[in-house]
Amino acid sequence: MIDNIQEIESVCTYCGVGCDIIGVIENNKIQKIYAHKDGVVSQGKLCIKGKSGYNFVHSPNRINTPLVKKSFLDKNEQIFKIVKNNIKEHDENYYSCDVDTATTIAAIKLQEIKSVYGGDSFCAIGGARTNCESAYLLQKFCRQSMDSPHIDNCARICHSPSLKGMRTTIGEGAATNPYNDIYETEFIVVIGSNTIEAHPIIANRIVDMAKTHNNLAIIDVRDTKLAKFAKHNCIIPFEANLMILNMMAYVIIDEELYDESFLKNRTKGFDDFKEKILNDPYANPEFCKNIKGYEYLAKQIPNIAREYAIKKSMIFWGLGVTEHLDGSYAVMAITHLALMTGNIGKSGAGLMPLRGQNNVQGACDMGCLPYFAPDYQKPKIDGLMTPQLIDEMIKGNIKAMINVGEDIAHIHPNQNKIEKALERLEFLMVQELFMTEIAKKADLVIGVKSAYEKTGVYINAMRRLHLSQPLVHSTLPDDWEILKTIDNKMGGDFKYETSEDVWDEVTKIAHRRFSGAKYYRLARHRKRGMQWPIHYEDTPILHLLDFRTEDGLGEFHYHRYKPRGMVEEILKDDFYNDSLSGYYLTTGRTLVHYNNAAQTKESPRLQESYSEDILLAPIEAENLFGSDKVILKTIHGQTEPLSVKYTDKIRAKTLFCTFHHAKSKINHIFGDECDELIMTARFKSLKVEVIPQ
Repeated sequence: MIDNIQEIESVCTYCGVGCDIIGVIENNKIQKIYAHKDGVVSQGKLCIKGKSGYNFVHSPNRINTPLVKKSFLDKNEQIFKIVKNNIKEHDENYYSCDVDTATTIAAIKLQEIKSVYGGDSFCAIGGARTNCESAYLLQKFCRQSMDSPHIDNCARICHSPSLKGMRTTIGEGAATNPYNDIYETEFIVVIGSNTIEAHPIIANRIVDMAKTHNNLAIIDVRDTKLAKFAKHNCIIPFEANLMILNMMAYVIIDEELYDESFLKNRTKGFDDFKEKILNDPYANPEFCKNIKGYEYLAKQIPNIAREYAIKKSMIFWGLGVTEHLDGSYAVMAITHLALMTGNIGKSGAGLMPLRGQNNVQGACDMGCLPYFAPDYQKPKIDGLMTPQLIDEMIKGNIKAMINVGEDIAHIHPNQNKIEKALERLEFLMVQELFMTEIAKKADLVIGVKSAYEKTGVYINAMRRLHLSQPLVHSTLPDDWEILKTIDNKMGGDFKYETSEDVWDEVTKIAHRRFSGAKYYRLARHRKRGMQWPIHYEDTPILHLLDFRTEDGLGEFHYHRYKPRGMVEEILKDDFYNDSLSGYYLTTGRTLVHYNNAAQTKESPRLQESYSEDILLAPIEAENLFGSDKVILKTIHGQTEPLSVKYTDKIRAKTLFCTFHHAKSKINHIFGDECDELIMTARFKSLKVEVIPQ
C-alpha cells in the first residue's frame, strides 16, 4: 500500500489525444492530477476531464465484486450446483461471488455453447478503453479459445471509415504526423471535428497557430467553438462532406495547383481521377449556387482549396466525416487532396484523424476487428461487424458475447433493436468499472481495474505508445487476467503472468509495428513516447519515401457525390418551411463529459456542470417549438423530453445534441443506416420530427 505522498507519471484515461499526466497520491488515493510540465503531448496543460475526472477511481459505485444474475443460474442448474456454495445474496436480482467463481461460471457456459453450437456462435466486442495487452488477449481469446472470427471494437461507430479510406488510398489507416507538426504547417483544415470540446489539447496548438498566422479553415455543419479563430469558417449542409472535398479537388485540378512531380513519382490513377472530377457536375463549386442558404460556398470552397494546395498543409477530421453513409469515400477524398498537392510524407504536412477513445488506435492495432488480425494482417476467417452480429443475435445464431468496456446498450444506434438482440443471448458477460447500460443486461458482470490502477500500453491518435503505470493499487483483476483464467479453465494454454508477458508476445506477433517496443524502451522514453512502427528507432512521420500500398504508390479511388437528404430537399424547394417533421439532427460531445459518461458522471464537478443532454436549435425555431422541452421522434423510436437551447450557432432547420446520458435515449431514434463500405452508424445526419412538450 502507498502510505505517503507520491507523484507518479501516467497517461490520461479519456480521449485519443493521450495526454501525459502526473497523479498526486496519498494513502493510495488520488488527490490531484495535473499535466506533466515536460509532457510532449499535454505541453503542461490538461482539459477539465483530465484534471478533474479522476473521482471515478474511488467511487462507491465501482463494481468491486463479480455479480451473477439469479435468473441466469435459474436457467443453468448444472452451473448453480457447482458454484452454489461460493455465491451469496447480493440483492433481489444478483448473487455476488469471487473472481475464481465468476470465471468458473463463464468457462463452463462458454465451453457448453462452443460444444453445442460451435465457436462462431460466440462474439467479443470492446477493447478500446482498456490497454493493448487486454485488447490483444480479447481478440486472441475470441479467435483461439472460442474459435470464433467475430471480434469488434468501438471503431465500428467512430473511425472505421478512416481506416478503410486511408488504407485504400495510401495503405495505412493511421495519422501520418505527430501533433507538434501543427507548429510546422502553413495551413490547417479541420473538417467534421468539434476539436475544442472533443480534443482540447490538440485544439490548443491549432488555436495558437491560427492566432499567430491566420491559417485555419473550419468545415462543419454548425458554428463550433474553434470557428471563431478561423480565417475561413465554412458551414456546409448536412451530408455534404464528399461534395465539398470533391469540389476542392476540382479547383486544384482546374487551376492546375497540383504537384506534378509528386503525382508522377509517388501516385497512380490521377489521369482517370482528373477526368472524372472535371466531368462531375456536383464537383464544380458553381453547383453551390443552386443550394439555397449555402450559395456562399461557391466562393468559399475555392479559396480554401487554393490555400491548401499552395501551402504546406494538414487536414484534421473527426466523426463529422466518418459517421455518414459515405464516410469511407469522404476519407478517400481527403487523402486525394494530400496526394494531389504533395501534402503528405513530410514535416508539417499530413493527415490527422482525431481518435475518440484512449486506446481505439491500439485496439485496432491489436486485431480487435473482424477483418484484421494483429498488425493488420489477414485473419484466417473474416468475422462479422457489430451491426451484423446484432442481426445474428436476433436470428438466434449468436448465442454468447463477452463485452469489455463497450456500452453497446447506450452508445450504439437503434437501441430498441439492440435490446431485442441482447435478450436472445444465452450468455452475456461484461467486464466493466460501473453498472453501465450493457452491464445491467449482463448475466455475469466482473469488475476490473481502471486505467489508473494497472500497467499497460496505450496508443494515441498519433500512433504514440505510452507505457502507463498504476497511480493507485487495486486488488481487482486486469481485463487480460480474466480472459487468461477463463481460457485456462476451458483447457487453453494462456501462460501469461504479467502484462509484460502479454506485450512481449505482441512484439513478436505484431512485429511489423512493434518489434522494438519492449517495456524497458517504452519506460525509458515515457515522457516523449514512441510512435509506431518501432524497430531500432520509432517513426514520427509516415510515408517519407513510399506509401504502404503493395507497390508503394498512392492511389486515387474516385467516388461521385450523390445528392440526398438536406441538399436534395433544398434543390427541390422542400426544405425551408415551418414543418416540425423536417429537422436534421447531428450528435456529438460536450467538453466536460466523455462517451457514455460512466467515468465523468462520478466526478461532481463535471456532472453538476452538465447533468443532462441539451438540444441546440436555431433561434428562429423558438416560436415554432414554443417550448423549452421537446421530444425527437423517428420510425425507430423517440427520445425522452430534452431541454432546448436556442442559439445562432445552429443553421436553419438543423439541430445538435449530445448523447452522454443514457436517460435521454438519443440513440433510440437512430436506425441501421450506415457507411456503405464499413457499417459505421450514420450518427451525424438524421431527419427527425420535433414534438414540443
